[in-house]
Amino acid sequence: MLAKTQQPGTDWLSLADEIAAKIAEKAAEHDANDSFVGEAYALLKADGFFKALVPEEFGGGGAAVTDMCRSIRRLGAACGSTALAFAMHSHLVAAAAWRWRNQGAPTEGLLKRVAGEDLVLVSSGGSDWLPSGGVAVKAEGGFRVTARKPFSSGSPAGDLLVTSAVYQDPEEEPTVLHFAVPLKADGVKMLDTWKVLGMRGTGSNDIELNEVFVPDAAVSGRRPQSKWHMLFHIISMIAFPLIYSAYVGVAEGARAKALAAARRKPEDRHLPYLVGEMENAFAEAEMAWERMIALAETGTPGPETTSRTMTCRTLVGRAAIRTVEQAMEVAGGGAFYRTMELERAFRDVQGARFHPLQEKPQLDFTGRVALGWDIDV
Repeated sequence: MLAKTQQPGTDWLSLADEIAAKIAEKAAEHDANDSFVGEAYALLKADGFFKALVPEEFGGGGAAVTDMCRSIRRLGAACGSTALAFAMHSHLVAAAAWRWRNQGAPTEGLLKRVAGEDLVLVSSGGSDWLPSGGVAVKAEGGFRVTARKPFSSGSPAGDLLVTSAVYQDPEEEPTVLHFAVPLKADGVKMLDTWKVLGMRGTGSNDIELNEVFVPDAAVSGRRPQSKWHMLFHIISMIAFPLIYSAYVGVAEGARAKALAAARRKPEDRHLPYLVGEMENAFAEAEMAWERMIALAETGTPGPETTSRTMTCRTLVGRAAIRTVEQAMEVAGGGAFYRTMELERAFRDVQGARFHPLQEKPQLDFTGRVALGWDIDV
């Protein structure tokens, strides 16, 4: 049974709130068991979230990036793993829709499949980034790809792995090929590797590709290895507001729990200062996140927009982590107990450190853009 397609004007935020209320209790169980948030994915699919960002013309929900960012934030306050895994699917769809609308890119086929078949997309982009990884060897009618792709979020429920590999073109420089492969294709294997500090329910397992055949027609893009390409400026502009919405949600959930605990305490002359520090940190995260969303909706992809988006990514990540740290200070010793769920938020929010561009590469990139220097070094 296919999920329903929501009509234009759907209140995605209200639907996200309903789902958040249902998944909150299961979040701790998935964290404790290293198990995938399967029932949360089922709820999201039933309400049409996986095709929400597909244009209406192709059978999707026609939702804006803003709609999904705010929805992911709500999910993140209840279950960070659900929010982050869903964001990884969402950014692939959002980028494909943006390219179709603004560049006339041939992404119509993928978008129609996502809507018509209720496909769940799995990204390996964060672990590949500009260099990519794996080897593509020319074969008759296509390529044979061998690779191992870590951080493939949502893989237990995924249908298509959207990934890349490096082809050593004998006539040109090393070339990154972009393509999608079914997760049930011959030679594709999901490895049970996701035993980690936080975001344990995302199912971000390694995916192994062993001489998987990729036909020429399935190669959706080619670019020089390790160099900035317009595709990555688009991804930077579109993807990171969605991804970091999950971390703003985690911080918001921790803030709410800390305030609830603090209001039960007797008056303490130091407590308002601790709460004030938490509020400042959360305000910083929220303001930088709002700026990211505005850039996604109205920006023009290129080095300047990427620099601004990645600066916001650093600010959101820092401030979200600091919000949760301050939430634990506000709550006091009770924060050390799992039952308060602040320790899970503390572990989950650490993931904000590791998405590209990480802070030091971001500082270098932003500095180079400001100086007018070459960004491909």
